[in-house]
Amino acid sequence: MKPSVKGSTMEERALARKSWPVRRFALGEEPADDLLATTTAAERIEMLAELSDQAYALSGRLRPTYERAAAPIRRRRLHEISVEDPSPS
Repeated sequence: MKPSVKGSTMEERALARKSWPVRRFALGEEPADDLLATTTAAERIEMLAELSDQAYALSGRLRPTYERAAAPIRRRRLHEISVEDPSPS
């Protein structure tokens, strides 16, 4: 289900969230998720797309429509990332 942002009311967004699966675990007893072992790269990308759609729908904001070349990203090669300080710079 891809929620629609345009024209959505808070009530419509709340209704859309009712179908979301919820799992509850005690702190520290969460199961380990090894998505690399159980999903394909395409499935993980689809999960990310779905989460992004839901996040934009919940925020009430429209998804950006810029071209991929204009996307606000920063590409860093693996050898440029310090093991001691992995934070983006």
